[in-house]
Amino acid sequence: MCGIFACYKHDCVEAFKPTALRLSKRIRHRGPDWSGNITKNDTIFVHERLAIVGLDAGAQPIVSSDGNYMLCVNGEIYNHIELREQFSDYDFKSLSDCEPIIPLYKEYGIDTPKYLDGMFAWCLYDVKKDRIIASRDPIGVTTMYMGKSSKSPKTRYFASELKCLVEECDEIISFPPGHVYDSDTDQITRYFTPNWLEESRIPQAPVHYTAIRETLEKAVRKRLMTEVPYGVLLSGGLDSSLIASIAARETEKANLELESAYSDEDFKNLAGLDKQGHLHMSGWSKLHSFAIGLPGAPDLQAAKKVAKFIGTIHHEHTFTLQEGLDALDDVIHHLETYDVTTIRASTPMFLLSRKIKAQSVKMVLSGEGSDEIFGGYLYFAQAPNAEDFHVESVKRVKNLHLADCLRANKSTMAWGLEARVPFLDREFLQLCMNIDPKEKMIRPEEGRIEKYILRKAFDTSEDPEAKPYLPEEILWRQKEQFSDGVGYSWIDSLKDAAESAISDEQFANPKPEWGDDIPTTKEAYWYRLKFDALFPQATAASTVMRWIPKADWGCAEDPSGRYAKIHDQHVVN
Repeated sequence: MCGIFACYKHDCVEAFKPTALRLSKRIRHRGPDWSGNITKNDTIFVHERLAIVGLDAGAQPIVSSDGNYMLCVNGEIYNHIELREQFSDYDFKSLSDCEPIIPLYKEYGIDTPKYLDGMFAWCLYDVKKDRIIASRDPIGVTTMYMGKSSKSPKTRYFASELKCLVEECDEIISFPPGHVYDSDTDQITRYFTPNWLEESRIPQAPVHYTAIRETLEKAVRKRLMTEVPYGVLLSGGLDSSLIASIAARETEKANLELESAYSDEDFKNLAGLDKQGHLHMSGWSKLHSFAIGLPGAPDLQAAKKVAKFIGTIHHEHTFTLQEGLDALDDVIHHLETYDVTTIRASTPMFLLSRKIKAQSVKMVLSGEGSDEIFGGYLYFAQAPNAEDFHVESVKRVKNLHLADCLRANKSTMAWGLEARVPFLDREFLQLCMNIDPKEKMIRPEEGRIEKYILRKAFDTSEDPEAKPYLPEEILWRQKEQFSDGVGYSWIDSLKDAAESAISDEQFANPKPEWGDDIPTTKEAYWYRLKFDALFPQATAASTVMRWIPKADWGCAEDPSGRYAKIHDQHVVN
């Protein structure tokens, strides 16, 4: 991950360059390793680099050998080796996983993102054609914004974060995932068109448990592409625990393959240590896991149990209620949202990310996306039928870029830490979003708790020779939303603080400029005031989506999972 800023067709780009560098500096936290900029014609690209792959020669912006193409990327391209083989005649200048985008563009033009497997937001400038192409990954794991200015109608701005654009632009959008922009038409069009995106199409495919397991394992495997120390975020819930378990197996397998490939002497020459020195291509021979919570939080207890079971080197961190409250302004500054659920869950993740970066880790795997795919949030138990269950699931996946992906990306990148999310792998999505929603529905009376089919896919209890992925009590543990699992008093403290900060009179008189987007709780009102103070420009709020529980399903107004009717009905298979 990195930070990008691009300005296309500026009236006086050389005079604008100091401003561009100053605006890009606002996201240097995303790329603390190096900064680069290049100007071609009336276009400038600025890049803040976080070095994960191609450490020695992956600086950006990347310019083709003939000088005809300029590329600026934030993300990771997992199929870059296959693409390099496909374009073996191209004169690659680096080992960067992003550089194959240039020969792809030369071959496929605006269809380029269709051939990429990864998480990304990028801009490519065709110097001869004076054309810019910009694209974002299918689900929006990587953030990107696009802006326009009425002062310069032809100018287009792109940036990894909103804060780069609010000064120059009076129209800003969150660039839609799975789309591509073409300056030739000045249009944004969808390139990612899987059959499951159509909400009215209710799938009927049966469950294939082996396929679910093997596809997720493959998704984790490809996301271990790194040249730096990595770890896993481990909350102790099902999703992060499964990712951690798979990653631990893959790390152990990679170490065994590395050790078997070299003699002791060769390994010493390769790594500077003997094979017992525990140094391999990613920096560590054992997987490290990281957890955070209030002292005694349910997540910390479960995470410790999982870490011991799967054999990770575990790091447990705690925070106080006051530390969480003190971080709120910084969290909203980095997240660029006022959504209640996102802020509640992001604050512990923000605090944990700083601790992780201090331990020399640059990349972590995380469990976002599973709840949307499998209807894992506890309120899904109140879905009236399978059709409504599926429609809500599709909507939640389509809006991940404004919710959990935004949290995972910006909470971590605030400290130069990259989060990768295997559940949002394209192949895994295609498989699981086409499963008959009847198989996903929560039916406690039948022993089918939330995400039953995912749990079943990794349940090895019927095979005595199989190595279990997780302890049974974790595999079948009821979901706690992250903001709950770190400790219930966290949410209570937020509500209490909001109650003290917002008077009844103030709450009864929302700002006129908020229009119909009126906060319905004092906590939401408090966050909106904080957001407005940080981003006073009128266009900023247009990039935010607030998630509100489904009242028509009988859901409680508070988004916390503990207010779902099913919360206390724990069922073990």
